[in-house]
Amino acid sequence: MLRRQSLGRFGAAATIAVLVPLALTGAPATADHQARTGSSATVAPATIQAAAVPLDRLTVSTTQVASGLQRPTAIFAPDDGSGRLLITEKAGIVRVYHPTTGLAEAPLLDITDRVSTAGNERGLLGIVTSANFATSRALYVAYTSLPSGTLTLSRFPLDQANQQPIPANREQILLTQPHAEFGNHNGGQLAFGPDGYLYWSLGDGGGADDVLNSGQNLTTLLGKILRLDVGRACAPLAYCVPAGNPFVGVANARPEIWAYGLRNPWRFSFDPADGSLWIADVGQGTFEEVDHLPAGRAGANLGWSCREGTQVFNQARCPAGATFVEPVFTYRTSVDGCAIIGGHVYRGRQYADIAAGTYLATDYCSGTGFAIRPSGGTYATRALGELTIQPTTLGVDAAGEIYLANDLPGQLHRVAFAALPPPAGCTVGYRVDSQWGTGFTATLTLTNTGTEPINGWTVGWTFPGTQRAGTFWNSVGTQQGATVTARNAAWNPTIPPGTSLTFGFLGSTTGPNPAPTTFTLNNTPCA
Repeated sequence: MLRRQSLGRFGAAATIAVLVPLALTGAPATADHQARTGSSATVAPATIQAAAVPLDRLTVSTTQVASGLQRPTAIFAPDDGSGRLLITEKAGIVRVYHPTTGLAEAPLLDITDRVSTAGNERGLLGIVTSANFATSRALYVAYTSLPSGTLTLSRFPLDQANQQPIPANREQILLTQPHAEFGNHNGGQLAFGPDGYLYWSLGDGGGADDVLNSGQNLTTLLGKILRLDVGRACAPLAYCVPAGNPFVGVANARPEIWAYGLRNPWRFSFDPADGSLWIADVGQGTFEEVDHLPAGRAGANLGWSCREGTQVFNQARCPAGATFVEPVFTYRTSVDGCAIIGGHVYRGRQYADIAAGTYLATDYCSGTGFAIRPSGGTYATRALGELTIQPTTLGVDAAGEIYLANDLPGQLHRVAFAALPPPAGCTVGYRVDSQWGTGFTATLTLTNTGTEPINGWTVGWTFPGTQRAGTFWNSVGTQQGATVTARNAAWNPTIPPGTSLTFGFLGSTTGPNPAPTTFTLNNTPCA
């Protein structure tokens, strides 16, 4: 069972291997990289398509497309034209899925000999290919390493984009962070930003209550999102620190830090349309939260462990004069779920007309799909229903379509959106005309309040008591359980705009006779 102090996903064992990093210190970004990408996360203006369907009419569903995964933790689609997805498994395996051939049996990469899976949250946690994969051809992974769970960022150079398998002995360790005290809160997301730099999330070091005091402490990489230049121009260093990082040259601060005040940012993502950064941060026990930073927002303080969600968590951890970024969405832990699983802004084509610009997240315990959409300086939010059980990660393919993998079931699902029909332009009036003993008669008045004729109608309702509808007039009716449907007769199928039609029935009841409160017209809610 998932414990609140952890995201509760993983477990198993592996053998010990000792690895030596290439370099563990930063350096200024090189001039040629600055000229190519700039020193901060900026993107050119883009035409951003907005969905025409409001969130209260949006629904989401999943279709299983593969099974047999062993505790999947991350999904990534390399931009190489192959159409494949790379899926990490907790123990240290990378698997390949393709829509036409399914889940490949042979691993793409096997580093189980160096990955620690002690506890429920350690393991192989993140994966991404290089920003210019066609030319640079490298795979990056984040994992907890043996023997003590050190957070590790590594690169595997490839001879060609479709190299299979990737030799495990090609590993180049770029950066490590000790994480021996506790097994939980490892973070682990990797993503290249629109600026060409590599971003990496690290949890606060684990335990509970930010016991290591990492969230507001800029001398440690724990509880942070880092921004690194891993371009070739940095050699022989493992990486460079971009000159535009907010804490470059700041005393008592690690220059790799891009954002801080995070508890366990298990998943974050960039919106490809505007370069903004969406961060899902797992809560302590009161609030799960989603934060949204505009492109180029450096040095953002997300609040932990002064705050959890929108509330003060530990006043003693609140720096004087600090400015915190307010979350754009929160929900109650142990009420609506237990651990938020961050997702992506939908920018695919298949559902662009109804879901474009919608950020989709979920929760490990409830499986609820949470939709968030920026709306004129505010955010519209809605729970869209259950996706599947034990989701651990959401990813997108090269076309922007969303996939989901779940933990112990070991399944891969494709996510689909659909739109509910708009509310019907109608009202229904209900009146009991007469009542005697166990019998009564009732009349309903259906009014077309829309601008178009209603051609063929079926009115539905559910009785709140023991009522039974028998003989109908001016309509054809049936009843199943407490649900009644009445459809038009042969002589009255059309109701012009602004006009009304009445029909009724002879009914019976063995108790109280309360009126129905909601009605549908042709399966759409009617006032």
